[in-house]
Amino acid sequence: MLDNKKKRFKYWIRQLHLWLGLISGLFVCFLGITGCILAFEREIENITQPYRFAKAEQRALMPPSSLKKIADKALPEKHAHSVGYQTGKAAQVVYFAESPSYYWIVFLNPYTGEVLKVKNMEDDFFRIVIMGHYYLWLPPHIGQPILATATLMFLCLLISGLMLWWPKNKAASKKRFSIKWNAKWKRVNYDLHNVLGFYMTWILIFIAVTGLVMGFQWFAKSVYWVSSGGAEMKQFEESYSDTTLINSSIGKKPAIDILWAKTLNGLPGFKGGIEVHVPENAKSAIEVAINPDTETYWKANYLYYDQYTLKEMEVQHSYGKLANASIADKIMRMNYDIHIGAIAGLPGKIMAFLASLVAASLPITGFIIWRGKKKK
Repeated sequence: MLDNKKKRFKYWIRQLHLWLGLISGLFVCFLGITGCILAFEREIENITQPYRFAKAEQRALMPPSSLKKIADKALPEKHAHSVGYQTGKAAQVVYFAESPSYYWIVFLNPYTGEVLKVKNMEDDFFRIVIMGHYYLWLPPHIGQPILATATLMFLCLLISGLMLWWPKNKAASKKRFSIKWNAKWKRVNYDLHNVLGFYMTWILIFIAVTGLVMGFQWFAKSVYWVSSGGAEMKQFEESYSDTTLINSSIGKKPAIDILWAKTLNGLPGFKGGIEVHVPENAKSAIEVAINPDTETYWKANYLYYDQYTLKEMEVQHSYGKLANASIADKIMRMNYDIHIGAIAGLPGKIMAFLASLVAASLPITGFIIWRGKKKK
């Protein structure tokens, strides 16, 4: 009786695994392939795009307002979003807006102001791949739910696949950990699906879960609730300057230059990245992002200042000072770095690449197994 129940349970798990795989297979394969392409995005860009670099010189860096003024001449009809500095890299003046939609970056030598490259990021190869990976090149409100739902199915496939993989006894377990390369092609395909699937499941679960955090708001809130012990996730809120002080004088220097200089003076010998956000309008606060580790994002400190008084403004959401972040806030901050493997450095990116490669292959090897059984 107990054996019958086990067989029935495994039968339904197998059916669930089959139909979820058939429904989501193409999307999972697509996400895996694009994930492989994006795994070493930064490394490939550094090799193929020399304009991203600027040799360090024994002179002062140009302030953000000066770099913005030069960049504005190249893009006169657009509003600068931020000015970024990074040790050994070109300064970047970013122009980004949602309506009308545009995304440009002007790369400049931070010591001389020489324009190294004016780039429309909508034509950038990796940007195009990212838009496919996130939205399937559809409007975000359509593409994101489709791919997030496929990712949720994939997470269920990983769990159900692990249950189907689990050996009945010690004798059976010997066949579950290695690929029998000298066997017939069908057996090799079966082993590729099962063995590689087993080894990479432990990495793919993290990739799938972090993908779902980005894809579904309800999933992100659930992860935050569990990791915080029942607290509600605080949504990001814009910080605003006191517009009643719009005529207040803060001196002759632009506010972004004062805050940039203040940040640099407070970080002697700093080797990371600093990004100063240009106020979008009269109400906007000035954001200064300080990242000590430019290989990841989660360690960054985000400081907000009133653009008229230059007083620092406290925020309640996750993206303020790292020192004020709770464990749940830090998990949310780490989400993207975990998703791409950067949280573990280059070895982590290699693991993410291999896991994405296996993820792309699983729908193919699984489909071949199913077709083989159907023909039989």
